[in-house]
Amino acid sequence: MIVALIEGFKIQNYRSLRNVALGRIGTDPDLKDAEQLTPLTAVIGKNGVGKSTIFDVLGFLADCMETDIETACNARNRGGLDKLFTLGVTDPIGITIYYRESLNDRPITYEVYINKDEITQLPIVVSERLRQRRKGQSKGQPLSFLWLERGKGRAWTGTDSVEGDDLDQIEIELDPYKLAIVTLAEHIKEHPRITKFKQFIQSWYLSYFTPDAARTIPQAGIQKHLNLHGDNMGNVVQYLERNHPIIFKRILKDISEKIPGIGEILTYRDEVTNNLYLLFKDKGFVKPFTQQQMSDGTLKMFCYLLLLQDPEPAPFVCIEEPENGLYHKLLETLANEFRVHATGKINSPQVFITTHQPYFVDALSPDEVWILEKGDNGFSTIRRASDDPLIKNMVSEGLPLGSLWYSDYLEGGHK
Repeated sequence: MIVALIEGFKIQNYRSLRNVALGRIGTDPDLKDAEQLTPLTAVIGKNGVGKSTIFDVLGFLADCMETDIETACNARNRGGLDKLFTLGVTDPIGITIYYRESLNDRPITYEVYINKDEITQLPIVVSERLRQRRKGQSKGQPLSFLWLERGKGRAWTGTDSVEGDDLDQIEIELDPYKLAIVTLAEHIKEHPRITKFKQFIQSWYLSYFTPDAARTIPQAGIQKHLNLHGDNMGNVVQYLERNHPIIFKRILKDISEKIPGIGEILTYRDEVTNNLYLLFKDKGFVKPFTQQQMSDGTLKMFCYLLLLQDPEPAPFVCIEEPENGLYHKLLETLANEFRVHATGKINSPQVFITTHQPYFVDALSPDEVWILEKGDNGFSTIRRASDDPLIKNMVSEGLPLGSLWYSDYLEGGHK
């Protein structure tokens, strides 16, 4: 399993996000004093400010790892590259990720810029760069062990020893309509660091969960991890029940404590159809219910606990508006569950949330919350709640952050 921590990222010219950065972004002079993202990070804001857009940018990058740029631009109802550009801006879309492969490792910066090719009118990678300081290097510019412009550039092979003798520079020319890291990652021996970065992005969990998908009755058979839609929930339960019974019992105990009325949860395989059912025993009924009969909120909470208590969790978990369909008094419980598992330590996920629910925000601290707002020019800006000393003081005095937001203390910065 890859253990990594995103310390910051920047988005440029993607819909309303003209130039938005969260956390530390390498050597960017405008953000050199910014603190890194916390293991649990939440973005809040009104409707239409761009919370879903941040989620989509991360999904877009993940989709680019699986296919070419044009296909990613059209996936998930994005509508093509022209629909992704910030209105009135001709500069390329830019995505920067600043992360560490482990807590004590040297930070790595990945930058990609995408625009429309003037000749073919297709989405093209204008430039792509992956850089990191070499072992033993404490100052100076990081080494760009991948740097291309329109498919042409250079890459360094090897594993980067202290002396650096195993690093060789090679000139490369690749398909500019695909990310270079996708192509080069196929050559694991020559480009182990590029391969590791691609695997890191591919291991992200961006939730596209829907209760209807979770109600799907799958064929029996164990699966280790919950998929992005949650329609293999029963298969993951079967795997945990068989391979990690202690974790499975803990999840069932958590569910029964956190959702009133739910008692025992069992799995049942139909011998004729080989279909796998989850059986939820409600304390007020003799016969159990299947997942097809359970409420949206119960299914959501159950899937989130499965996801968080995965024995080999994804290093980066991104969930858009987890509060939808949940009883408001469960939101603080859910936020605390995210924090308990997002510890920033080995074998724990980094959790990134977008939300507009004050009850959820009540359970968060100012350094975990970023406020996204749209300016008069139509572009969004973002700032950390902890940047406002008054807000920090009010929270330290016992006032919940979500209540302050509901009372408009967080809007526009407090003067």
